[in-house]
Amino acid sequence: MNGPVPLPSTVDSDDQSLAEQAYAQIEERIATMELKPGQIVSENGLSKLLGLGRTPVREALQQLSREGLVVILPKLGIVVSEIDVRKQLRLLEVRREVERLLVGAAAKNADSAQRAHFAHLADLMPVAGRSNNGNEFLSLDRTFNRLLVESAKNEYATSAMKLMQGLSRRFWYAHSERFANLQETAQLHADIASAIAAGNRDGARDALDRLIDNVEAFTRATLES
Repeated sequence: MNGPVPLPSTVDSDDQSLAEQAYAQIEERIATMELKPGQIVSENGLSKLLGLGRTPVREALQQLSREGLVVILPKLGIVVSEIDVRKQLRLLEVRREVERLLVGAAAKNADSAQRAHFAHLADLMPVAGRSNNGNEFLSLDRTFNRLLVESAKNEYATSAMKLMQGLSRRFWYAHSERFANLQETAQLHADIASAIAAGNRDGARDALDRLIDNVEAFTRATLES
């Protein structure tokens, strides 16, 4: 035998699609602080809020638990996780290495349509920064991240990145008004996108290092405040 026979999924394809919808909507509410750290939520309450069944909501919450955005307490409930600055700094150590790999791979592997999309994002991100539109920037950042993993073509690095995205977005959203310079942040992202569009692997990795240096300084500023 080549290995164990995989068990059949307990969630059918329609439920899986709904679970993805539930995940996206709940993750967005957590990342933008609509669901606040320490807030108690329930499958039933979220199901009613989203207009979705409890099965896809349960699947979404299990994924969010794996990503550290919620804590599932059997028989007690589900709690949105607290924000921990020291954990965020440890996360950044891993994020730097994973994203350096991804941006280098994207610069090498992206096709012409993907490069054109990166170039377009490089134009749009500074505009959001100059207008101080945090929600628009976060939307562009999500698009950038999706394009990055599609063009990098490394499913293992993609999985690692996905585990960190929600926590990173929420931390930035929670503290950006006091400690972040959106114009600078947007330009740093645009520099990465431009380098990938040009196929410049070293330039993409160098730009990524500058971004993570900036995010690390921002994170430490919240600790020292």
